Amino acid sequence: MPPRTQDGSPQLFEAEFFAGFGASRFRPEGEVPLGRSLRSRGPERFKEFVRTKAPRTAGVYGMLDAKRRVIYIGKAKNLRSRLLSYFRLLSRHPKAGKIIDHTRTLMWEETHDEFGALLRELELIRRFRPRYNVVGMPGPRRYVYLCLGRSPAPYAYLTREPTGKETASYGPLVGRSHLEDALRRLNDWFRLRDCSQRIPLMFADQPELFPEDRAAKCLRHELNACLGPCTGIGTRAAYQKNVRAAKAFLDGRDRTVLDDLTGSMLQASAELRFEKASSLRDKLVPLTWLDERLTFLRNARRAGEFVHRAAGPDGRILWYLIHRGEVVATVREPVTAEAKQSTARFLQHAYALPAGETEITHKTVDSVLLVNAWFRRNPDDKAALLTRDEALLMCSTGCAIPVGPK
Repeated sequence: MPPRTQDGSPQLFEAEFFAGFGASRFRPEGEVPLGRSLRSRGPERFKEFVRTKAPRTAGVYGMLDAKRRVIYIGKAKNLRSRLLSYFRLLSRHPKAGKIIDHTRTLMWEETHDEFGALLRELELIRRFRPRYNVVGMPGPRRYVYLCLGRSPAPYAYLTREPTGKETASYGPLVGRSHLEDALRRLNDWFRLRDCSQRIPLMFADQPELFPEDRAAKCLRHELNACLGPCTGIGTRAAYQKNVRAAKAFLDGRDRTVLDDLTGSMLQASAELRFEKASSLRDKLVPLTWLDERLTFLRNARRAGEFVHRAAGPDGRILWYLIHRGEVVATVREPVTAEAKQSTARFLQHAYALPAGETEITHKTVDSVLLVNAWFRRNPDDKAALLTRDEALLMCSTGCAIPVGPK
């Protein structure tokens, strides 16, 4: 019986030729990747294996320990060069030496191009959860959601797991210290409470059997940073109006808060009231930071439907189908009439499917960020993206479009 991997797949074995780490949505259906594998106890044999067998092409590689557990997954634009760096004692990172010391099986899988290697690396990290990987692991990046909710007086707060009962939720987001600062400024600007749920709340239009004088439970009401639903002074309608205004800002529909703070800060600076300008800047910066991150998440999911055409070292072209910010499938660029008809049907099917979740979640955000970062670093690739309709037109007319900027 062949040895099995951490996810139960019998893909990892001692043979020199290696058929890959298992199924992938980033490889055309039915295609078997090229790869090699070696089991050994000494780094010298691994080094010679890499020097003589590793290709100078893009791909992913993995290291297994003595118990055949995947302890590290990496990617490379040039597999040979990247793997040889693990054996350069004077220049390698200490972590690389530790990984090699625990490695008993070394293997790699070639990919069509560097973009495919990045996607495949993240896919394998999330599948095997190697102990020496950090980027891409579900746990280390502490994603949180910014939510509006918790009746009877909703306010903005952070949580790891939204319940679905919130007025609205936004994220996932990283950078808790920045988020907490932005959250405080948000509640202050819209005068929403931020107190414990144990504090009794009462609105002016809410009848009481035995009315009583209610004192504010904190200084925020005195500082005009909260409407004070604990005092029973304001009405429910007035409070909900501010909640709706906060939601409009978080939705990206109303950026008045940023415009007002910017205008006031510039005016204070022009009047040489630098302490006031500094105070306004301290409010503006975290709210601008929050707005930029929420804008990115909205735009990532509204990115539409595109095809990224990538040429491999053999000249063949692969189509990465991008739907709502994620790569959902890959196909070879069709050449024959039969292949074009089949690809057209596949395109229509792939883009009809939901891309993971309706909204970005902590399970999908890493892949969305990866795709976004790639096109930010490679603007020529972004300029060369095809829309779904352009790809379908290629399948129907046979028109060829060169790889590169339009």
